[in-house]
Amino acid sequence: MITEEQFQKELDIIISNAIREDVGDGDHSSLSCIPASATGKAKLLVKEDGILAGIEFAKQVFAFVDDSLEIEVLIEDGQKVVYGDIAFYVSGSSQSILKAERLVLNAMQRMSAIATKTNFFVNLLEGTNTKILDTRKTTPGIRALEKWAVKIGGGVNHRFALYDMIMLKDNHIDFAGGITNAIQKTKDYLKETKRDLKIIVEARDLTEIREILKSDGVYRILIDNFNYEDTRTAVKLIGEKCLTESSGGINEKTIRKYAECGVDYISSGALTHSVYNLDLSLKAV
Repeated sequence: MITEEQFQKELDIIISNAIREDVGDGDHSSLSCIPASATGKAKLLVKEDGILAGIEFAKQVFAFVDDSLEIEVLIEDGQKVVYGDIAFYVSGSSQSILKAERLVLNAMQRMSAIATKTNFFVNLLEGTNTKILDTRKTTPGIRALEKWAVKIGGGVNHRFALYDMIMLKDNHIDFAGGITNAIQKTKDYLKETKRDLKIIVEARDLTEIREILKSDGVYRILIDNFNYEDTRTAVKLIGEKCLTESSGGINEKTIRKYAECGVDYISSGALTHSVYNLDLSLKAV
């Protein structure tokens, strides 16, 4: 993953762009009927059970819009919530609260949904040594929020983007002329460019597992779309030489069985691409 400083820059971009997109030249609904001097208070009301995520992000949004707004947090990120809970109060300029409202809700609803789903998978893996990974199957423009939510839910972040880890998948391998060529070219590239990036290589069958193992310098092997028996065989073949990751349509019915095959990680795009927003509302007090 990227550094904390890089991650914060991504958050700053998300906030500034989202406010630009939503507010434009002014929140005329508020400007037209609420005096600039008016102050008020609102609460973040939970209307669905789940895992809360996005509190810290909400603080950043409110501070960006108006650093005089005061936030009283009652429930922190990662905590379980039930219908009727109040997560925080925000008080200060009424216009500022309304300007920030939609971004806070949109972000927190989606982040909470992702954290809730991730936590569900984490619980399914309890008692195994396998960790759940996210992927790059994220909503364009808000990847940082979605990966943050995975962490809040107890999952582990995969690479952030194309630039912070090398992942040689089927198309890379085919275009490069095979696994061995792809790995060697990658190692040469890293040496020439003086980059220190981990290498993950995807395998489509046990024959490819064996070929990958002939090369040094592979950080993790992606065991893609294998059945349980072949996954167990692959894990035995790989041993301690590098880490293992299963992927490919793994869901709540199959994730435990893949974990019991002994893989270190299971990656799931569904953590971020197949969730329904957790129902939250910001209500005036």
